[in-house]
Amino acid sequence: GALDLLMSGIRGAVLGFGFDARWVDALPTALMKPFSGSGARAMMIDTMQAHGADSFAGRLASIVQGSTETTFYVLAVYFGAVGIQRVRHAVACGLIADVAGILAAIGMAYLFFGAVA
Repeated sequence: GALDLLMSGIRGAVLGFGFDARWVDALPTALMKPFSGSGARAMMIDTMQAHGADSFAGRLASIVQGSTETTFYVLAVYFGAVGIQRVRHAVACGLIADVAGILAAIGMAYLFFGAVA
């Protein structure tokens, strides 16, 4: 219920500012991706089952899957394998890159699939 409450709050804020809120339906995939690729895939499939694979949210969730990285997995596994212990700046850079990827995915989804039927 917490995720639904968060998405409802974000949707309300976006609509309150007068913007299109169709991208909010794909946001759970974007929020999960930095932590787990398989978890993000499950969220993407859930989005597609709820809204349809050819829906704007389904397409955006698919684009997010390919435009962001599992940041914390990379830090834990790959940095741990080579013995890097100070990851503070890598975390910041990775999360900034994830935000940039999410924003680019939203922009591309609106560019290619944004027309309202």
